[in-house]
Parts: sequence; C-alpha cells; structure tokens
Amino acid sequence: MKIGIPKSLVYWKRPYFWENFFENLGFEVLLSPRTNKEIVEIGVKISDPETCFSCKVYFGHLKWLEGKCDLIFVPRLKRKGNSEYCPKFFGLPDLAKILVKTKILTETFDEKKERFEESLVKLGEKLGKNKEEIKEAFEKALIKEKEIKAKQEKETLEKINSNSKKIILISHPYNLYDEYVNLRIKERLERLGVVPIFIEEIPNSKSQIPNKFQIQNSNLPSFHWEFAKEIMEKIDFILAKKIDGAIEISSFACGCDAVLKEFVEKKFKEKNIPFLYLVIDEHTGEAGFQTRLEAFIDTIS
Repeated sequence: MKIGIPKSLVYWKRPYFWENFFENLGFEVLLSPRTNKEIVEIGVKISDPETCFSCKVYFGHLKWLEGKCDLIFVPRLKRKGNSEYCPKFFGLPDLAKILVKTKILTETFDEKKERFEESLVKLGEKLGKNKEEIKEAFEKALIKEKEIKAKQEKETLEKINSNSKKIILISHPYNLYDEYVNLRIKERLERLGVVPIFIEEIPNSKSQIPNKFQIQNSNLPSFHWEFAKEIMEKIDFILAKKIDGAIEISSFACGCDAVLKEFVEKKFKEKNIPFLYLVIDEHTGEAGFQTRLEAFIDTIS
C-alpha cells in the first residue's frame, strides 16, 4: 500500500516524522514534490479567493497526489497541549475529501482530549496494525525526529553566536522551508552578505530563555494559537543575543498573523532592531521582493 503525503502546510509542523512513521509500519510513502509553479496554479484554481495562500498551495499538493497513491494522509490538527492550531487546519480532511477522489486517511489530534500517542494508535489501527507495531514505529520516528532537530538547533546556535550580521526570519515553518513560497529568501539574504536564522530552529527549551525576558511575557495577551506562544518565547531568547534585524513573512489572508504581527514588531522596536514585514501570495513579484530585501539590508549595514 502506498500512502501519499502533501509536502506542504501541516506537513512542516512535524517534517520527516510522518514518512518515517508510515515507513516503519511497512508502507510505501510518496511525498509530493517541492512546490512549483504548476502546483501553485492548480491550488489557486480550485480555491476560494479568500483562502489564505498557504492553503492554496496545500490544495495544489493534494491534487498532485491524486491517483498516484492508495491513500492520502491529511491529519486533523486541533490542539497541541492547551493551545489550538489554526482553525483552517480543523477542516482540511473534509475539504480534501471534496477536492480529490483518492481516499483520505485521517485522524484527529487533539492533545487536550487525549495524548498524541493515543491518537497515533487509532491511526495505525485504521491501517490494520496492532499497538506493539504502532508503538515501535512511533518510537523509531521520534528518535529520528529528535536527531534532526538537535542537529538543526546546534547549527543555529553556532550561527547565533557568530560575529556575522544576523537576520532572524519569523514565520510558520511551511513558509520558512518552502523555497518557492518564500521566493528563496534564505539564498537571497546570504547573497546580500547576512546570515539568515529560522526562528523554527531556535531551541524551545525554557531553560535557554533568561528569566528577565520571561517576565516581560506577562504583559502580553494569552495567545491560544500553538505557534504564537512559541514564537514570542523564541523572540525573547534571540533578543538576549546580538541580532541585527528581523523579517516576518506572512501568507496573504492569514488572520492569525495579522494579529500576531503587531506584538512581534513591538518586541523588536523596543530594542531598536530593524524590522521588515513581508506578505507573500501567488502574485508576489521577485523584482519587488528583491528590492525590499536590498533596501532593508542597507539600513543595517
């Protein structure tokens, strides 16, 4: 049996984990390719105009997988701990069933109701596997995930502690890691002579964050989105280091980002650190994008 996974949106919440998990269970996994012009055009064509750009890209990946596998995996992500995922994640499996003819494999992951592992067992049982097989597959995938994260965090800490000019890139992982979506911003910044640091790869351990910065968070609203609290904590960590500038990338029509942006920008302005906010969609032009990056880098040179 071949299981397809759209390499977009929810995939980047736990990259590499899902394909390892299914492969450990003995299934063949087909990942959709890197985002390209054709995938984006397909996603835009079948989406409502008010749909956020990230979801449009995801729908394009869904359509690419249609007919190429036996099942397409689309998890319903609801809560991580006590924090909610983006509301649009809730309905992805239902929308997927409408958009593609290939059967959708799904399970609800709501950690406020049950542990992640318990939901994973339900998912594995749908594929005819027993609890022992599922537990073993999960543990192997988890070890692999931790190894990848540890390597990323080590490399990121080395960049943070270097003497180079550093720019922190703030966004959701599905914007940061998709080079087509973000117009290869990492590569562009490196060519301009600065070191880009993905906020996603900054250690999330509270022990890494100075207490005086944790206290500052008490003045912030209690965000119920899973990504908002993490981003604000990681910003406090990075502000304790030497950073030369910050760029926040947001998908057009992202309601969550529209609210969070004000608090993110305030954090950097309080420290007099240059801040740039970029909105991306299917119409974003490379020339204008490059000009804005060059002008921003000029302000910190």
